[in-house]
Amino acid sequence: MSPTGPRVVSLVPSVTETLVAWGRPPVACTRFCEQPGIPHVGGTKRPRIAAIVEMAPDLVVMCDEENRIEDHDALRAAGLEVHVASPRTVADVPEVLAALAAAVGVEVSPPPPAPPPTPPGQPRVAFVPIWARPWMTLNADTYGASVLAAAGWSSAWADDPVRYPEVTVEEVRARGVDAVLAPTEPWAFTVDDLPGLAGTFGARAVLVDGQDLFWWGARTEGAVRRLVRALA
Repeated sequence: MSPTGPRVVSLVPSVTETLVAWGRPPVACTRFCEQPGIPHVGGTKRPRIAAIVEMAPDLVVMCDEENRIEDHDALRAAGLEVHVASPRTVADVPEVLAALAAAVGVEVSPPPPAPPPTPPGQPRVAFVPIWARPWMTLNADTYGASVLAAAGWSSAWADDPVRYPEVTVEEVRARGVDAVLAPTEPWAFTVDDLPGLAGTFGARAVLVDGQDLFWWGARTEGAVRRLVRALA
C-alpha cells in the first residue's frame, strides 16, 4: 500500500470516474472508463487478468452488472483482493459509495440520504433502446430504470421478467409510449438518429446522456437533475 492509500485497479467506469472525483485515481482502469491518462488493462468484459496480477494492486473493484464472474474468480484465485460495488437503484448509491470509500481509504462527505424527489403526477412511459441490433430495452430491476423513475418516467417494459429484453418495432408501437429516450450509450445514438427513431416507433424521440442514465457514483445526484431538465 502506498502512503496515500491502496493501489486500486478499477474495472468499472462509474467507479473510475468516482475515484478521480475523490482525488484518488486508480493505477489502472478499462478502456471504457474514458481516462486516457490512466493505464488501461483491457475492457470491462475482457480485462487482461495477467497484466492486473503483474501490477500487484492492493484492491480490484468490480461490478456484477458490468464484469464477468469468471474474471472475478480468476483475480481472487491469483490472491488479489476484490471489492464488488453493484448498486441496483439510485437509493442504493449512498451505501455503495460509503463502502467503496472505506475500501479505498477515502473520507468523503456522505451523499444525500435519498434520491431527488420524483416529479408529481403519473410517470410517463418511455421506450429506452439500449441496443439496436436487435432492439433491446430495460425492465424495472435496473439502475437505469431507477434513474428514469427519479425523473418521473418508467420503462414500457418495467414489468418484464428479463432485465434487458429483446423487443420488436411492432411491440413498441403497440404499447403507445410517450417518447423514445435514446441514450448516447451503450448504443451510440446521436441527434441524427432522432427523426428515424420517431418515425420507426411512432413517438417523439429525445436524446439523453447515456452516462447520466447508466453510470452511478459521484455523478448520480446531478445526473437525475440533468435528466429531468432534458425531458421537461
